[in-house]
Amino acid sequence: MRWALVKVSLAVTTMVVVAFAVPLGLVIREMARDRAFSNAEREAAAVAPALSITTDRDQLERVVASAGSDAGMAVHLPAGDGQEALELGRRRAAEADIAAVRKLGRASTTGVTGGSTLLQPVALSTGKIAVVEVYVPESDVTNGVGTAWAVLAAVGVALILGSVAVADRLGVRMVRPAQRLAEGAHDLGEGRLGARVPEEGPTELRLAAVAFNSMADQVVQLLANERELAADLSHRLRTPLTVLRLNTASLGEGPAADQTRTAVEQLEREVDTIIRTAREAKPQTAAAGPGAGCDAAEVVRERMAFWSALAEDEGRKWRVAGADRPVRIPVARADLAAALDALLGNVFRHTAEGTAFAVDVHNGEDAVIVLVSDAGPGIPDPEAAMARGRGSGSDGSTGLGLDIVRRLAESTGGDVRIGSSVLGGTEVRIWIQLDGRAPASGGHRQMRRRRPRGIAAVYNRSRSR
Repeated sequence: MRWALVKVSLAVTTMVVVAFAVPLGLVIREMARDRAFSNAEREAAAVAPALSITTDRDQLERVVASAGSDAGMAVHLPAGDGQEALELGRRRAAEADIAAVRKLGRASTTGVTGGSTLLQPVALSTGKIAVVEVYVPESDVTNGVGTAWAVLAAVGVALILGSVAVADRLGVRMVRPAQRLAEGAHDLGEGRLGARVPEEGPTELRLAAVAFNSMADQVVQLLANERELAADLSHRLRTPLTVLRLNTASLGEGPAADQTRTAVEQLEREVDTIIRTAREAKPQTAAAGPGAGCDAAEVVRERMAFWSALAEDEGRKWRVAGADRPVRIPVARADLAAALDALLGNVFRHTAEGTAFAVDVHNGEDAVIVLVSDAGPGIPDPEAAMARGRGSGSDGSTGLGLDIVRRLAESTGGDVRIGSSVLGGTEVRIWIQLDGRAPASGGHRQMRRRRPRGIAAVYNRSRSR
């Protein structure tokens, strides 16, 4: 906007300067010409009285010498009364031009080498017409024109520079508040909730800054209220969890009792994590930096060990592949566990008992793929299932589980896709980038990533099993 305003001001001022300077320059040149020829007419008029009285050569030479320069003036007397034609001074005009002036009886100008001449007719006492020739050099015609034009050009350049400077200052006054408003909006969108904009500048931008600051304050307040509400709601779970933990103590010994107590302890830890996160206002995101993250294979084995007990109770066949060796990923352990629990929970919730499922881990040079597949009826509309809050369309589905998985993948620059599995049901593919690239703008649907070397063959083999 700033440079656009400067360009407009430059163009308008240049047009105005040209519109006034060019005609004014032409007028100055014409005035200089008129001045030069007016001086020539005065010199010719000074000789005319002497010509009307006498035609004596000596007397006329003295008059010409007193009226002007010998080299610049000439007198042409016609022949008559027994006298020959007489010419005083240096003649520059052509004989035909002199004859034409003598015949017409009016002054005339004609161009000659190095300038122009003024031919002025004068009536003699004998009735003949003499012609006084005054030479006007080109330097006299253009005397002062160059200086005047230089002054005009300097004034025009000064006006243009002045207008550009004023436009630049006005542009800065308008653009800087707009830039600060845009930067503040960008910072707020990036999660820097303390971003505020100075309330200054033109009235419209100042009002916009006031509205932005008010909106930012409301966002902070709403987020604070949401965190408090999440913490309060999570805290309310402590009472039933305490009762549940006490009840598990009376279950005695056995695998089922141990698994139940483990599940209750994990649930208590998750509730504590939610409360601390809400109070501290620090979201659980993937850790960054060398050595951060977790071993995906270990997390997969741990979660499958948890869900395997329920799978045996429901008669489900299951398998794990690719989790026999460490697979480091830049994702927090709790986040990956929550994502796997969400996907496996969907398998148990939305497929019939006895439906088989599998978890595959594929490790590549720059990405890790985690596949969760089942032999259920599949998802008729995968795109709707990925939409937060809509779910798969079945009873009890909210879509929040898949949203948790999607946000985990996109936090590393990866994505999530839903397709058909080799088991005949649904396959959810979690693509986790290892190089920490930021996710593409516009969401996972716009991402088109090259398969990392080493994964493509493994991935294709897993689909052909």
